[in-house]
Amino acid sequence: MAGMTLDQLRIFLAVAENLHFTRAAEELYITQPAVSAAIQSLEQEYRVKLFHRIGRHIEIAEAGKLLKVEAQKILDQVSLTERGLRELNNLQRGELKLGSSLTIGNYWLPSKISEFKSQYPGISVNCTLANAETICVGTAMGQFDLGLVEGDVKPELQNSMEYEIVGSDRLQIVVGKTHPWFERGEIYLTELTQTPWVMREPGSGTQQRFEEALQNWGINLSELDVMLVFTSGEMAKAAVESGVGATGISELMVKKEILLGTLRAMRVIDNRDGSSVSVEIVRPFFKLKHRQRFQTALSKAFEQMLISSLLDNSSQNSSTFAIKGQLS
Repeated sequence: MAGMTLDQLRIFLAVAENLHFTRAAEELYITQPAVSAAIQSLEQEYRVKLFHRIGRHIEIAEAGKLLKVEAQKILDQVSLTERGLRELNNLQRGELKLGSSLTIGNYWLPSKISEFKSQYPGISVNCTLANAETICVGTAMGQFDLGLVEGDVKPELQNSMEYEIVGSDRLQIVVGKTHPWFERGEIYLTELTQTPWVMREPGSGTQQRFEEALQNWGINLSELDVMLVFTSGEMAKAAVESGVGATGISELMVKKEILLGTLRAMRVIDNRDGSSVSVEIVRPFFKLKHRQRFQTALSKAFEQMLISSLLDNSSQNSSTFAIKGQLS
């Protein structure tokens, strides 16, 4: 028995993805007869039918569906192993794949990547931005070496993920210059239901933390007058700046606007028990990684840089802390 080869698996996956022999050949820059021969060899070797030929079309068979899943796992592992071997040369070459939620990726992460690139100039850093939920799923699926989010992880992903806090920021309730609250500078919790709101979409880490804060304050989201929902913090900020209601947003995103005076961050006072206590929303930034997937030397080096940076900040701010473990 000759056994299957990596080239055969690559050819099979190309056919399975395209469901077309000629397009698979074009994608792999080989001839169509070479593609047909590879598929035929696999089918003869294991006495299975990988594809059904129906006229000029093909459909993947049950055996093909099984092989597609396993072949992708094998080729992913080969790719990771190759990366690991290349990176043994003092981290002079290689690619780091990061996934980041939008606020972290746009406002907190760039300086970290710049610091990493200054230490390892030959390394390519590929960073994908999406909402927290998408990044969690991508990290669990092996799309990213590390994920960075400020939101929660779905229960079905928690057992496979490790997490560590590598930073934090505050959510601030902000309003534009034409809002009745702007000149006051502070509001009571009981007033939160008395203004229109601009929100982020479900799955956003910002939205998750804001809803948690509301619950802790005894306010149901349904009690708020939600006028607009955006998939971007920039869009929410622009809407509020133009005079549409209030929003809960990362202080990282509104520093410039607050300095310019086009937005104002509201001090929130808890007056529920007759006292006047200022409250705020502090949220952690989580670094995520898969518990069992191969971890490259590059991702370990980037992790160490983030942890060192956090420890440096901790010496200046005792409220910053780190937690490691399994999400549960």
